[in-house]
Parts: sequence; C-alpha cells; structure tokens
Amino acid sequence: MPSTIETIDFHGQPALRLVTAAGARAVVSLHGAQVLSWIPPGGEERLYLSPLARFDGSAAIRGGVPVCFPQFAELGPLPHHGFARTAAWSVATERSGKDFALVTLALSDSDATRALWPHPFRAELGILIEDSRLDLELEVENTGSERFEFTAALHTYLAVREVEQSRLEGLHGYDYRDKVDADRIRRDSGDVLLIEAETDRLYQDVKRPLLLREYDRSLGINADGFPDVVVWNPWVERSVALPDLPANGFRHMLCVEAAAHRPVHLDAGESWWGRQTLVAL
Repeated sequence: MPSTIETIDFHGQPALRLVTAAGARAVVSLHGAQVLSWIPPGGEERLYLSPLARFDGSAAIRGGVPVCFPQFAELGPLPHHGFARTAAWSVATERSGKDFALVTLALSDSDATRALWPHPFRAELGILIEDSRLDLELEVENTGSERFEFTAALHTYLAVREVEQSRLEGLHGYDYRDKVDADRIRRDSGDVLLIEAETDRLYQDVKRPLLLREYDRSLGINADGFPDVVVWNPWVERSVALPDLPANGFRHMLCVEAAAHRPVHLDAGESWWGRQTLVAL
C-alpha cells in the first residue's frame, strides 16, 4: 500500500490523515496546524490528546503539538502562547512517497492577526512522518518592510503510560528557570529527571538530544534552531483546575517542548526556522 494523505473530519474540525506504507500514522488539524496523533509503525500512540479537549474552534486543542507563535507563554502583551494555535491554517503542500508523507501548512497575517500583532509575516509548519520518526519544522518569514521580534515553541504533549515511572535523560548540568518556584534559576544535577510533583521548567541553551524512557519503550527527542527545552506537567492540583483535562490526565502526559524564549529578531525579508524531531525506539 502506498503512503497516503487524505482530508478528514476530526471531531468536527477539518484535518489531514497521513499514513505511510510501513504503517506510520498521523492526524493534523488545520485549526492551529496542530498534530493531534502520531503512531509509529506497529507501535502505540506517542502524543497525548485530552479526552476533554474542545474542538469548537474557540480555544486551543488540549494535547498533541500546539504551535506557540508569535509569543511563547506570557512573555509579552499577546494572549498566552500567541494566536497561531487558535488560527485557521491552510494547506501549502502535500507530498508522499514509498516510505514518507509530508504536509506543509501555512499562516499569513490578516486583519485579525494585525489587530493583535501589527506585522506582516508568513509562517509554515512542515510535518513529516517517515519510518519511526516525526519531524516538525516551523519557519517564520518577515514579509514586511520593518524589523519585528517574536518568541515561539512547539508545545509537545507526549503520551506516557505512567508519568511517575518515566525518566527524561539529557538535561544534566543545564540551568533552568523554575516557574513553580518563583522563576528561580537552578541547575539540573540529576542523571535523570523524574516527575514527582508539579513541574514547569525552562532549560536554556540545551545542546544535547534527550531520551524519554518508560518501561519497554523509549523516545528520542532532538531540536534544531530552538535553543531551549520546556518540561511541564501540571500534577494533581493544576489538572483539576483545567476544565479540558481529566483529573488524572497528568499521569498520562509529559510536555517536552522545543522553545525559543528569548526574542528572535527578523529584518524585512529574513526567515527563521526551528525543528523538533521525535524518534520512537
């Protein structure tokens, strides 16, 4: 069977289903250009999607890989995580071959975006599934005549069987900003990161690939262009406070995000890109 890309309805939202000849599968919503599902060949779901996620277009979908642009978190005057994750993106390209499927979604400035952020731009998100790999590449182009700045992230919700039994490797020795502890700057001194309480850490200038281990499976995580890594789990109290996340949802998810929290400056005509790659092992 050849690789295929088809348009589907996913909980009332237009979406694309990607399937490779080897059996890798992904679902991408046009609302937010959000990857909502990724299953490697012969494997299990590797992205967490909340069973209480809203698909009415009024908010970001809880789970998958939301695109944070042109603002990450609350680092600026825009709505939390910017407007890209709640915007309607369009299909720019579709390509498939014997062992891969690739789509590129695009978002450009509009009256609605300029009311929040007065800059001409074009953003593209490339989504590639190939073998046991998911590649996400965000590209931003300044299509105007004046310089602008932005922050961005791929807010990846990874599915885990039990978060307390998961081990994240590769962050030893890096400084991080601990949002749970009044934004204090700390240094990670452990061989592995264990999630045993609410966690919201921004690791800066991470140069190593990461490895998420759990029971009999692992996931390699690598980023290019994004200098920072965010690790987030809301734990018990925060899960209860989030209406679109089950009370026990924190047990089955861990966000490991590729981020650029310091402003990226783009002159007129310039472009920037950042990539996150997940490899099922």
